Amino acid sequence: MLALRRLPRYAPKLVSVRGNATVEAASTQASAPPPPPPANPPTPAPAKETAPEEPAEPQQTEQPKGKQRQWPTRRPPISLERPREWCRPLAKGVEPAYDYALRYILRDAAFVKKELEELQAKVKAEEAKPEGERDEQALEEMRKKVRVLEIQGEANLPDVRWKARNGMADMSKPIYRHLAEQKWREEGDLDLLMERIYQMKVVPDMLPELHPSLDLRIRYLEPPPKSNYLRTRVKRKLRQVEPGSFLVPEQTRRPPEIYTTLFHTDTRLYTLLMVDLDVPDSDSQSFTTYLHWMQPNVPLSAFTQSPTVSLDTHTRYVPPHPQRGTPYHRYVLLVLPQSSPTEPIDIPVFQDSERLGFNFRAFAEHYGFDGARGGGAHMWREVWDETVSHIYKFTLKQDEPRFGKMPKPDPYADLKHKKKYL
Repeated sequence: MLALRRLPRYAPKLVSVRGNATVEAASTQASAPPPPPPANPPTPAPAKETAPEEPAEPQQTEQPKGKQRQWPTRRPPISLERPREWCRPLAKGVEPAYDYALRYILRDAAFVKKELEELQAKVKAEEAKPEGERDEQALEEMRKKVRVLEIQGEANLPDVRWKARNGMADMSKPIYRHLAEQKWREEGDLDLLMERIYQMKVVPDMLPELHPSLDLRIRYLEPPPKSNYLRTRVKRKLRQVEPGSFLVPEQTRRPPEIYTTLFHTDTRLYTLLMVDLDVPDSDSQSFTTYLHWMQPNVPLSAFTQSPTVSLDTHTRYVPPHPQRGTPYHRYVLLVLPQSSPTEPIDIPVFQDSERLGFNFRAFAEHYGFDGARGGGAHMWREVWDETVSHIYKFTLKQDEPRFGKMPKPDPYADLKHKKKYL
């Protein structure tokens, strides 16, 4: 059997040792014997006889009235406005394996950096030659290798990884753009978006193909509280919307905040569209589409500040209004690259009467939009509630329609009106 031994009270507590101190130093301080007393202790000086002083009156401090609540302090989150420097999780000498791994990473980064400088000098020498004497194929291969070495030289540095993970990435550097794109593509955000888009049949109901090349995120207000008393007394915050989730129409009365993360440094033009795919069409006994929002010629790059600038200068934003009696509606937000990344396109403003029946495929073919060339996408779902009636009355200024399933014919309707017994 194992016997447990109780530690003495004067045993050092390693939990309270700071991270930048070693265990040996803490144990040495705790186990060091007290210094021996001096051989000839100094005699204290005789106190001077002074007159007894009058006792001072106690100071009366004003006590705060009421119960004082101690609010817990919390460090603000790390961001570019409140940056923090990376610090070692272990002090030097605590874990030799960590120290060796860190030295190895730094040595490898210095080796790659030296190789990068030599290759950049070769590229400059090759570019200095006249056009007829250049080896264009070799020059292009060297440029590709330069881009690879720029990433490999800093990809494993702990401070670079820490800044990229905590929102302090400098998107002007290739390494941070690479880490941001790698996180978006490999850690589930892109997978969740594409899963919901294909599950909800956005592809192929709206567009035949979609290959996102930028991270598009939106934020709407939190859902209102169920209590009517708290609805006007609680200030709701903006919350990021998960692709495919359900929202209530009250959350989407105002345009969302749009956040984009792009991975190219040059400024390119994009067009934003928001479409409802499930508007009932009583004439064809089917469903049609409705254009809620459009903004062409939006300049975006890796340095674009989020949320983006006002996007309500073209076709104004109309809040989602799923009709009563219909199943849930799919709302799709697209940010698609234009055919020319630098030349603006002239798209007429859609009037309110032209929104219903918006044919996206014909529109994309006419203006050269293609989901296979990249862009960003997002989608969510909504169902009818009482807020839709207010949207029809005050925003759309028209009567609210009602839909429902046709009643099934009763084969025994005639027999029900006849007498069962003679």
